[in-house]
Amino acid sequence: MIVGSKEIAPKLSKSDKKVAYDNKLCQFVDEYTQILVVFADNVGSTQLQNIRKGLRGDSVVLMGKDTMMKRSVRIHAEKTGNQAILNLIPLLVGNVGLIFTKGDLRLPNTRLEHLLVLTSFFQVLNIPTKINKGTVEIITPVELIKKGDKVGSSEAALLAKLVRRCLT
Repeated sequence: MIVGSKEIAPKLSKSDKKVAYDNKLCQFVDEYTQILVVFADNVGSTQLQNIRKGLRGDSVVLMGKDTMMKRSVRIHAEKTGNQAILNLIPLLVGNVGLIFTKGDLRLPNTRLEHLLVLTSFFQVLNIPTKINKGTVEIITPVELIKKGDKVGSSEAALLAKLVRRCLT
């Protein structure tokens, strides 16, 4: 469609958008050798944009809701016979990002790397967080360990990271 001197792409229907998303996921699975699942609940669009910029050239990021991604993964498995890709399905929960890369994933910004590692630890421990202005904020207070409880490996690793982070 041409309006004035500008060409405007026609608006896609929901089904067309789903097909385009499926095709993009299939293309990335075929093209890249490694996939990193990133949980993106409570992560702002500016932060995601910065992550995309930092990964540009070596990797690509595909964001989406869990149901859409699960659907696309199943379609890819059916089309290609790649049953191994179905192992992603249990990891796709909530707002999720898939980072596709051909080699080692290297984040140029070590601060960003720390944020991603910390938020993943918090999510494993069911601690609600958000990234705000380059820092991880705990949304609601959480009693991580009670007196008399044994400290689990996840809790110990998180506390070690927090202590190390405070000392640097």
